[in-house]
Amino acid sequence: MRLLGSLYRRLVRDRKGATAVEYGFILALIVIAIIASIQGLAGATTGMWGNVHDKVQKAS
Repeated sequence: MRLLGSLYRRLVRDRKGATAVEYGFILALIVIAIIASIQGLAGATTGMWGNVHDKVQKAS
């Protein structure tokens, strides 16, 4: 029983796991921001290439 109590006290005092979770959340937010910006860029690029396509079709 002492072993379990000692293990429990060590786990409560250990902050390494909490730090890893915080870094995980920060990384997830960064990834979400990157995905959102890439989607916005993809929409603009698709529109640009659609415009180029239309002008080439009209020129032919």
